Amino acid sequence: MIQFERLGYFLPQGYLFSNVSLQINKGDRVGLVGKNGAGKSTLLRILSGSIQPTEGAVHHPKQLKFGFLTQDILIESERSVYDFLFYSNDALNSIRNRLDHINEELTKRTDYDAASYLSLLDELSELNHRFAVLDGYLWEEKIKATLEGLGFSEHDQQKLISQCSGGWKMRAELARILVNTPDILLLDEPTNHLDILSISWLESYLQRFEGAVILISHDRLFLDNVSTRTLEISRQQIFDFPYAYSKYKELRAEELERLEQAKKQQDKDIKHTEELIEKFRAKKNKAAFAQSLIKKLDKTERISVEKDQIARLKLRFPLAVQPGKWVLEVVGLGKSYEGRCLFKEVSITVGRGEKIALLGPNGVGKSTLLKAIMGSIVYDGQVNLGHNVQISYFAQDQAEKLNPERSIFETVDLIAKGDLRKDLRSILGAFLFSGEDIDKKVAVLSGGERTRLALCCLLLSPSNFLILDEPTNHLDLQSKEVLKEALMHYEGTFIIVSHDREFVDGLSNRIWDIENQGVQIHHFNLNEYLQYKTQKNNLTGEIVKQKEVTKERVEVAQVKPRIDKNQQKLQREIQQIEQQIEKQEKVILELEQELSVVDYQDKQKYNGILNRYEQEKNQLDLLYKRWEEKAEALPSE
Repeated sequence: MIQFERLGYFLPQGYLFSNVSLQINKGDRVGLVGKNGAGKSTLLRILSGSIQPTEGAVHHPKQLKFGFLTQDILIESERSVYDFLFYSNDALNSIRNRLDHINEELTKRTDYDAASYLSLLDELSELNHRFAVLDGYLWEEKIKATLEGLGFSEHDQQKLISQCSGGWKMRAELARILVNTPDILLLDEPTNHLDILSISWLESYLQRFEGAVILISHDRLFLDNVSTRTLEISRQQIFDFPYAYSKYKELRAEELERLEQAKKQQDKDIKHTEELIEKFRAKKNKAAFAQSLIKKLDKTERISVEKDQIARLKLRFPLAVQPGKWVLEVVGLGKSYEGRCLFKEVSITVGRGEKIALLGPNGVGKSTLLKAIMGSIVYDGQVNLGHNVQISYFAQDQAEKLNPERSIFETVDLIAKGDLRKDLRSILGAFLFSGEDIDKKVAVLSGGERTRLALCCLLLSPSNFLILDEPTNHLDLQSKEVLKEALMHYEGTFIIVSHDREFVDGLSNRIWDIENQGVQIHHFNLNEYLQYKTQKNNLTGEIVKQKEVTKERVEVAQVKPRIDKNQQKLQREIQQIEQQIEKQEKVILELEQELSVVDYQDKQKYNGILNRYEQEKNQLDLLYKRWEEKAEALPSE
């Protein structure tokens, strides 16, 4: 499908990679990995034809269609999101326009036996066939399914592209690429700006995709679930592993260990040879021998090991003084923007030591809720902090608050206290700042580098309550491991917003979910939450459809002289179960409210309410199952 022939790309500071020869086949799902600046995005641009390689070539069939999602997309359009996709396929546009023209012609013509008229009929038949082959008759359905999967509501689909934020434009561009079904997908950080449910949808889509996929991602779980092959750019080479990321990482670590041992032996041999050269080069009868050793040493191919030291680094968030039993209380909290209510009447108490993941689709108000807690926006209700509470807050725009005139090292040096001061260079290295980099001014750093520095500053700030809004957005996989490890051992309380499933998994003991203008509190792990949300969304959709079908049947039945009694009975039973589901959801909501205010340290009372909550949730699952059985038994017309 795609052949690399001695491919190389050269920059003033040296080669990113050179002499690369490999093949990408149809159906391959490739994870492209490597350190920041290794050349991952450059390789995708070469494949897409955006730039040319310095040397070598990329061979592929001329008709091969590429879908390339970049991190720096620029969409200028006054169309709605839906129309942006609808008119994105030139072949379908051309056929659609010609069909309209022919149909208009046929309505005017009366010379039915003329050759030109018959020719138009033949062309009409051929165009309809081509339209069907290109899935033209499924085009609208395909667009809606893709937009809904990527988190666009019906309202969002009608919004003008020009009114969308950068993140939503990226989603629209990704949707445009997917609906046009290219032969090969080149995806550079496709999960950026996607919420957890949209990431799950994209993951399922890529698993079913019949073409080839080459993707760059800092989402380990996404890489593991999508990729079956890993290409690593390292030391100006591209290493090919026929495994998903985690398996590759394991085997790569073993290989690096073998290389390190070989390098130690080589260094020992080189040192011995240099000693012999030094010993014999001044002696006349040994000078020739010394010269042969020098030539041998010059020809020796030195072993280079790019050993990752970050994984060994163990960082911990410094804990300030212990707070009281509760650290946060919100009473009747509400916020609206431009007439749109994000949430209202939210009342929750957070106990000392709670680890909370705040989840939900983009745009529901997660960041707004955090800003209200921090008091940085005007809101309805009350927010009270507990005794001795010290908050460290990481906002999505935290990087903009850094002093641009200070160097990287000066920035962290002003914050660090105690023993942490001794490890400042190692800590900076964990966030990809090493060597002379630490003397750079903040003003010259990229957006991603500033974000990493801001997060490093947070790690050095003593606190007992962390509030983190998308802290992993610009971190590579290794730095995320460092941050997660630090949070796992954090003795204080935290609330974290993140769409990175692997990062969130195992961190929290509660999940807050902004839904229906309120905050639902769940006491299960991330996978259980995702299953619950998927099941609930599917069942809600089915219930709505079933209600519509039932309504139509009732309307039809009213004009029929005879009514099927069994069908009527089933419809009554379905309605009764729906009423029970509604009551059961209210019971669960009340228990969630109880759990939100109970003293977290009172284990007996907390566990008692939690057990009741689990029992009622199981009862709700049974009701959903009964509803499904009855709905399936209802005959279709």
